[in-house]
Amino acid sequence: MLYAILCYNDEDLVWSWTKEEDDAVMGRLALVHERLGEKLGPAARLLPTTAATTLRKSSEPIVIDGPFAETKEQLLGFYVIEVENLDAALDVAHQLTAANPGGAYEIRPIALFLPDKRVPDKRVIEQRAPEKRVP
Repeated sequence: MLYAILCYNDEDLVWSWTKEEDDAVMGRLALVHERLGEKLGPAARLLPTTAATTLRKSSEPIVIDGPFAETKEQLLGFYVIEVENLDAALDVAHQLTAANPGGAYEIRPIALFLPDKRVPDKRVIEQRAPEKRVP
């Protein structure tokens, strides 16, 4: 089962780290990545929200600089993992927390959407109401 682990933290704190502090955290995270092996898929570290551009959806879409909302913690990156279940995903999140304390990790199941294929998580299918068939 695929899960996304969304990494939230105070970007002012994280981006104020010295190169040595940042290298130390990245080194600890690299060890977690090595231990996880094939369970860990793509990981992305996002640049600060000051580098963001937002497209606000409305009848006339508006492009604005910066994040959509002012919040205490920002989305700083994410991991994609493939594990057996939510408990295993939480175990990965605990390992990441030990390597990079502070902030929060949000774990969400992923339903892949590919242009001509939709590969939903089986649990999502089971939670849907039965489809009505039209004769």
